[in-house]
Amino acid sequence: MPFYEYQCESCGHELEALQKLSDAPLVDCPACRKSTLKKQISAAGFRLSGGGWYETDFKSGKKKNLAGDASSSGSSSSAAGSTSTASTAS
Repeated sequence: MPFYEYQCESCGHELEALQKLSDAPLVDCPACRKSTLKKQISAAGFRLSGGGWYETDFKSGKKKNLAGDASSSGSSSSAAGSTSTASTAS
């Protein structure tokens, strides 16, 4: 579930709310109790970094290691991890 940022147009109070995508936007300000709360547009606080699964799991052959680590043990350990995961999933 994503966090949404809101700001009251009456008093300027700011808050974050954890809501489902299907939830209706909040309208009542908890500080002044007026119905002037507006959803803000903000950048997501989510960043993928490092040599994680998204980089290595769906690659094959020489494309396996995109982070620049040329050691064969890194590639074989990720391949072994993928194999064990696949056998566990079955």
